[in-house]
Amino acid sequence: MSTSLTWGRHYLMTEPTHYRIDYAINPFMDTEIQPDPARARAQWDALKATIEELGGRVDVIAPREDSPDMVYAMNLGFAATLADSRRHVLLSHMRFPERRNETRSAVEWFAANGWGTAYVGKDGVGPTFEAGDVFPFAGHLVAGTGPRTDEMALKTLATEMNVRVLGVRTTHSGMYHLDLAFCPLDDRRAIICPDALAPESAQALLDLVPEPLVITEEEALSTFAANSIVIGRTIVMPSCPERIRPILEGWGFTIRIVEMSELHLGGGSVRCVTNPLDIVVGRDVPVVYGGEVIPT
Repeated sequence: MSTSLTWGRHYLMTEPTHYRIDYAINPFMDTEIQPDPARARAQWDALKATIEELGGRVDVIAPREDSPDMVYAMNLGFAATLADSRRHVLLSHMRFPERRNETRSAVEWFAANGWGTAYVGKDGVGPTFEAGDVFPFAGHLVAGTGPRTDEMALKTLATEMNVRVLGVRTTHSGMYHLDLAFCPLDDRRAIICPDALAPESAQALLDLVPEPLVITEEEALSTFAANSIVIGRTIVMPSCPERIRPILEGWGFTIRIVEMSELHLGGGSVRCVTNPLDIVVGRDVPVVYGGEVIPT
């Protein structure tokens, strides 16, 4: 018997007002192929409306004109309510300098809304950390390292949040954040693309999930299926491979497709533009005072 996720009903999003492709920092980006602003806005609006229709809540942070990737709000920071009821966010320290100005707006928004803030690194000094690599699941924060997050950042994540962190090493250039290869569905199930990970990390993640739904490299890259969010028993997806639809429906999930093609041009989809604000330490991941890191 599985239990629905207790988090994932409250999100932070950034409007795509200044979304464009000014540079290429992942394999999806091509400065010669620009998103259509009207279509991008319509797709973003449809996602926000879908979340709200399903009973979720969305807060919106103003975009920066100098930060065309800020629409991918998942990477602004990892936010959680701590065991002592304080709301705390570990701000991202982006791998690429083109994205680092986003953190300047993020820290202002979080502070103004009652969140304590902390840094792993700042302005290119210290380890890099991007929150699209972090998810609670099965008693751990699962954290991807490699393309965007340094392994050294995991100790700060563990100690700031007082949790156990399971580090998994991402090795695929196209699945540069864990959120492109891993999607928790409920307390027993998750979508996993093992091809994104080093063999020992893929095995550790498969061992962690009692009922994994394994997708192929081609399915992950062509459909962004793992880059989805779950609200109760509804999975909000950009696309669903026909092979996995009956599996998800057999597990009791309803699938809602939201077109995200314009956002795919920048290398992100549903999960990348939605940052969960309702993760609770002690409920969604156990308290481990002082923190603990388990590398793979």
